[in-house]
Amino acid sequence: MSHNVQLPLDVTEIQKLLPHRYPFLLVDRVVEFEPNKRVLAYKNVTSNEPYFQGHFPGHPVMPGVLVVEALAQAGGVLTQLSNNSTADGRLFYLVKIDNAKFSKMVVPGDRLDLEVSLKRVIRNVAIYTGVASVNGEQVACAEVVCAEAKG
Repeated sequence: MSHNVQLPLDVTEIQKLLPHRYPFLLVDRVVEFEPNKRVLAYKNVTSNEPYFQGHFPGHPVMPGVLVVEALAQAGGVLTQLSNNSTADGRLFYLVKIDNAKFSKMVVPGDRLDLEVSLKRVIRNVAIYTGVASVNGEQVACAEVVCAEAKG
């Protein structure tokens, strides 16, 4: 299995790997990749994100659940790249989140770095550990379990 991945991957390449689209694609770029081990990606958080209108007016903060979702999506990129797969006809669902911790707020102008490692795979279920950071400081972490839907 060849892993000739040309880094960085931009959003056009990421859209070939994940079924998510605006406003829910939360990975903008992939900058590091080790097959079946880890991925480093990021999301540029901008003031025109739709959720900032209501979370919170005058004090925009990226919802923690979306930070965890971004980690899950980065995990999906890791699996797809490792398997030389595309998003065609494949759907993965978030089935469990463990040990989620939020230590700092993510605000417009931040670059949300997403480092995700593959902990293990059992049949159609992948377990990832993820750390989200801004400027080298951890803002959140979680263990995320995703399962591929049976077609």
